[in-house]
Amino acid sequence: MRWKAAKRRLIKQADNYQQNLILLISGFGLCMLGILLITIAEFLFGQSLQQELVALLGMALVAIGVLLALAGYISLSILRIFRFLISDENKKK
Repeated sequence: MRWKAAKRRLIKQADNYQQNLILLISGFGLCMLGILLITIAEFLFGQSLQQELVALLGMALVAIGVLLALAGYISLSILRIFRFLISDENKKK
């Protein structure tokens, strides 16, 4: 029962191209924003707590961005392959 529900959910996610592309692009954007914040913290601020907090925020944005981009990439590529393999199994039955 759980496998069928999970399979339906994965196929539905694989078919939603726009949402997956938005996940990928927004993840990339957040990652770039985080890298920009880290760079700003390194070169604009002196050795201070403010520099460390801005760099920490940048690292958090990079981590969130990577996770979003990874989810979008997996949905765009691997889930499509999964959907293709599942549809082949259904045709053979």
